Amino acid sequence: MDSILSTLLLYFTLGAFAGIMAGLLGVGGGLIIVPVLAWIFHHQQVSDAVIMHLAIGTSLATIVATSISSVRAHHRRGAVLWPVFWRLTPGIVIGAWLGAAIADALPSAVLSKVFAVFVLTVAVQMGFGAKPAPHRELPGTIGMATAGGVIGAVSAIVGIGGGSLTVPFLTWCNTVIRQAVATSAACGLPIALAGAFGFIVTGLNAPNLPAWSLGYVYGPALLGIAVTSVLSAPLGARLAHTLPTEMLKKVFAVFLAVIGARMLWS
Repeated sequence: MDSILSTLLLYFTLGAFAGIMAGLLGVGGGLIIVPVLAWIFHHQQVSDAVIMHLAIGTSLATIVATSISSVRAHHRRGAVLWPVFWRLTPGIVIGAWLGAAIADALPSAVLSKVFAVFVLTVAVQMGFGAKPAPHRELPGTIGMATAGGVIGAVSAIVGIGGGSLTVPFLTWCNTVIRQAVATSAACGLPIALAGAFGFIVTGLNAPNLPAWSLGYVYGPALLGIAVTSVLSAPLGARLAHTLPTEMLKKVFAVFLAVIGARMLWS
């Protein structure tokens, strides 16, 4: 019983922290959720063959709830660029389905290394990202669809809401940072929905899954994380409009670098 309660407490704490980060920086909580879930599943003696698939699929499912809560808070402040959202969404959905299929074909150990390299790349970008040319603008229809496809595919493969890709893309095109964060939060919903559905379908007949799993989505973790992330995401959104986000991005970049390095060399 103590083990069950301590695991639930971990899920609740993880959801609260991921929700705040999602609302504050527009980065998918998956950057935090995936490595922590992988660690928890390892200690629960889940088969190594499915640990990363289960962590990524569950992460995407939790982001559905987090992104809804976060985008509502940003929308109330009028910060979401809905025309940009709709231009990115078709590519995002197609890319997320493709990403889920690619992830299903990769061994769990390979997925772990892919995730670690991606996290390190995000850490470098967030900590030392270059400034865009002042004349740069959002691309046309084909360019937006392509950008959405890349964001959706990579996000589904590594189990994130896409903020670590969407925010840099939008700011590189000279979108104001707070609007980029808010629009990224909205884009996290189609990424999470399409990606989670893909992981459910591809994992339906997978062996060695723990009880209470639906494909590569683990029910108890989904519920525990979703409850607190929904409550904490609006707090993150409020903080995004008051705190110095550039400083926070650098602190978070160091945090991600530690996580990525640990997963890469473990």
